[in-house]
Amino acid sequence: MNSAKWEKFSDGPLTIAALIFLVAYAWQVLGDLSGSAYTVTQVVMWITWGVFGIDYVIGLCLARQRGRWFLRHLLDLAIVLLPILRPLRLLRLVALLTVFQRVAGTNLRGRVAVYIVGSTFALILLSGLAMLDAERHAIDTHITSYGDALWWASATVTTVGYGDVYPVTVTGRFIAVGLMLSGIALLGMVTATLASWLVQRVAEQDEAAQVATRREVSELAGQVEELTRLLKDRKAL
Repeated sequence: MNSAKWEKFSDGPLTIAALIFLVAYAWQVLGDLSGSAYTVTQVVMWITWGVFGIDYVIGLCLARQRGRWFLRHLLDLAIVLLPILRPLRLLRLVALLTVFQRVAGTNLRGRVAVYIVGSTFALILLSGLAMLDAERHAIDTHITSYGDALWWASATVTTVGYGDVYPVTVTGRFIAVGLMLSGIALLGMVTATLASWLVQRVAEQDEAAQVATRREVSELAGQVEELTRLLKDRKAL
């Protein structure tokens, strides 16, 4: 088995692991867990981290050109290493993008649209969880519920930024910077997708007009040919 086949084989298990992580993390944050329940969610999240780590190691070992494979899978390395740090553990959920890709099918524009919609909702929901986790118990915090966190995430990802709710912790501000950059990238993708659709529509109309023009020219040429034949017949008489 080569690395490409392994990636295709592991796509499903990684998506399941990411979803399990999401459920455990959401339960931990929204329930503000402590004691044994908190321990259970931590164990589940560490197990999912192990799944991603095993997948990365196997993929690297199966690659024929490991240097090139390593450079092309830096995001996978980040998913494995960076989530050890508490503020970055949501990076494991990047694997959920594979779900969006499968739903979108093979159409490029459809794939982009699904990525945009799915990524936007995922960013808002997950950033809200991460922000609530970081800010809820901070001094002078403005975010004490998931509703506050969702409002902040929605305003931030759309680059509106009302400023009525904002993070006060270092971790929260780190999350905010990441969401701001992601929001700018998503807006750029929306603009590019809309521009591509408009260009296609204009091209389709131009093509339809050209087809109609060619048909009219062809009909006119036929009529001219017929008139020429009739004139020749009259001269012959």
